[in-house]
Formats: sequence, structure tokens, C-alpha cells
Amino acid sequence: MHAPREPHQQLLKRILRYVRGTVDFGLHLYRSPGTALVAYSDADWAGCPDTRRSTSGYCVFYGDNLVSWSSKRQATVSRSSAEAEYRAVANAVAETSWLRQLLQELHRPPSAATLVFCDNVSAQYLSTNPVQHQRTEHIEIDLHFVRDKVALGENFHRNRV
Repeated sequence: MHAPREPHQQLLKRILRYVRGTVDFGLHLYRSPGTALVAYSDADWAGCPDTRRSTSGYCVFYGDNLVSWSSKRQATVSRSSAEAEYRAVANAVAETSWLRQLLQELHRPPSAATLVFCDNVSAQYLSTNPVQHQRTEHIEIDLHFVRDKVALGENFHRNRV
């Protein structure tokens, strides 16, 4: 930092206190009878009042253990709730694809296709319907990525109840 000031020092002390207080925290993984990967994705639509960008997130379970999660603001403004949800699904599918490869390298492949739960019927329909619609051209890359994974049998999408 070029010219640190008193507020910077206070912030550094706060960060160091946090690290010292949480050094013993960690994730506990338990033996689980199942070896399936299951992902849950969700997004709000235009949730940021200033930029109208959506926030998307996912969590991935291996058996009963949470192994990956993310929540972040989307890079672009979504034009519909289906688009925002679909971008969240695409992020979850990318993460589960990486985890499937990691598990295969560890000689612990998942027992079945990864279930990806999404609470938007339109986003679920987009992931399984091979027809390209004019209204979805702007999310074409995510569309093809997820559809390829579904076609390969790596992912199966369900609507949350």
C-alpha cells in the first residue's frame, strides 16, 4: 500500500483479530452411505438496487457433506428471472463438473448423475430443451455448456418442491 493511514491500521487489526479467533474453525466431514453429488442453485432477480444485477449462489453436497458453495453478484444484468436462475445453474454445473473430475482422479466417482435443483421451471426447461430460442440468444454459451453436461449424462435437473 502506498500511503497507509490510521483507518488502514485499524482494519488490519480487525482482520488479524478475526483470523486469531477463527484459526480452529473448519469443516467436519462425516462418513456417509451415499456417494452422489447433489447441487442446489438459486438467484435473485435484479436484487441490487443500484446496478439491478442479480446475485446467484449454489451449494454442493457429496453424500451428506457440504463440499462446495458460492454466492456472488452476477457480472451482467439479467433480463428475466429465468436468465438469472439459469446463470446460477450454469455456475453450479461448472462446479459439479470440476468436482466429478476430482472424485474420478481420487478413484471415488459419484454413484450417479449429479442432481442439480433449481426453483425456476423456465431455467430447468432451458437446460433440457435442445431448441435455441431467439429470446435466449444472449445466454447462449451457458445454454450450450449446461445442455452438453445433461446430454453426457453428468447432470440431471430437477425443480425444487
